[in-house]
Amino acid sequence: MTEFYNGRLIATIGDITDFEVDAIVNAANSSLLGGGGVDGAIHRRGGPAILQECKQLRRHSLPDGLPTGKAVITGGGRLAARYVIHTVGPVWQDGNRREDALLEACYRNSLDLAAGHAATTVAFPAISTGVYGFPRERAARVAFGAIGEYLYRNTVPRTVYCVFFSHDDYQEFVDEANAILQAVNDQE
Repeated sequence: MTEFYNGRLIATIGDITDFEVDAIVNAANSSLLGGGGVDGAIHRRGGPAILQECKQLRRHSLPDGLPTGKAVITGGGRLAARYVIHTVGPVWQDGNRREDALLEACYRNSLDLAAGHAATTVAFPAISTGVYGFPRERAARVAFGAIGEYLYRNTVPRTVYCVFFSHDDYQEFVDEANAILQAVNDQE
């Protein structure tokens, strides 16, 4: 476990579905109806209540699915978390199709929803780095920057966890975060 920003951002290894936080973020697909990876694990562990809420969202406000970069919130079902914030990360193409901006929007919009629901603790997975193919190093840079900027400007959420399933993903994030912080310190 590694802490940044006076303990407001914590990088760790684990199963996000086990986290006892106010909200966990789901790296969802646009259908909101479950899938593989983190999305499938959250739906399986959270039970049918999450899927039912997602179906309601699709019927009433998102008939074409959730657009990339946007976020919606449901209850946590059987998860330890009160809420699940669903966001759709960008599929990596070549880095010239606004992938960074869309990934940043995933983090920012998820944090806005968390704050709007008084969620003081939030856990994120590594969005878009699995089957969506976003390069891990670049995704880590975007995530660290987006979360750090949000925490700098806001008091809620109080604590954000970046939960990585593998040690390699965790280490990539920590290395990128430390490199960013070092570059900032060198400029001062």
